[in-house]
Amino acid sequence: MCGKTQLHQYVKRAYRASTNSYIALYVKEDCGIRTISRLLSISANTVIKRIKNIADNITKPAISINRIYELDELKTYVKNKTKECWVAYALDKQTGQVVDFKVGRRNKSNLKMVADTLLLSGCKQIYTDKLEIYRRLIPAKMHITRRFGINKIERKNLTLRTHLKRLNRKTICYSKSAAMLEACLKIYFWHRSCPKFIAYN
Repeated sequence: MCGKTQLHQYVKRAYRASTNSYIALYVKEDCGIRTISRLLSISANTVIKRIKNIADNITKPAISINRIYELDELKTYVKNKTKECWVAYALDKQTGQVVDFKVGRRNKSNLKMVADTLLLSGCKQIYTDKLEIYRRLIPAKMHITRRFGINKIERKNLTLRTHLKRLNRKTICYSKSAAMLEACLKIYFWHRSCPKFIAYN
């Protein structure tokens, strides 16, 4: 006898095999922490831990070479409206796939992280708005600020604000931390495996 025991069936719902998939699904459907807690009958603290765990196991998609990208920033808040937070992200102009993002202040170091991802991939062109920081980060030969050049990512900004309540302009549903905001965005952008929508009994 090894002295160890094993449960044939877990009683607590958090240990069900499909729980993480449902949490990811509900995050993408803009359900809040307490809403997910009620729907799955698990504690809010467990939901928070699972969201962070799911996000930690998501990897960025591979970036193809010689592509055209759009780069922009989206303003939101963390905790309250006195603490501005920005989501700088880039998407493939052809496919609309978000390839990288950074949550934090709108400064050179954070924008550089996203811009460098595109430059290291051997991109063909990068479209941005006329924010002066970009001129110091992106070589002039591939930097384009043409009118209507970032229409796709501007539309994506609207989609994000519509789908994710924590990004709405007029809301009290802000993220409690930048880490949680980043985790939810990783799930929204890159989590693919969702279960068939069946009753969770």
